[in-house]
Amino acid sequence: MSAEDLDNYETDAELALYKEYRDVIKLFTYVVETERRFYLANKVDFNVRSAGQDVYFDVRLSDAWVWDVYRSNRFVKNVRIVTFKDVNVEEVQKSDIDIPDGI
Repeated sequence: MSAEDLDNYETDAELALYKEYRDVIKLFTYVVETERRFYLANKVDFNVRSAGQDVYFDVRLSDAWVWDVYRSNRFVKNVRIVTFKDVNVEEVQKSDIDIPDGI
């Protein structure tokens, strides 16, 4: 496989992932971003925990979808995220998700 073939494969996979995202975002209520992943979920349980003097986030998602080009099945029943890094949780505004089909 040449470098160009690999680039084409990755580009096609990323485009397919974006199209899947465009199709499934209407099914979810929340967008969750971490340093490592991007999720869509219908239920988010967000907790701030402490370990000594350190603070970390313990986030549990239910009925989720994971933005990951290399996963064969991106729909996940339950996800647990434990991190010392930032976590962003936003409620999806249904009017915000009108994505043109031509993209």
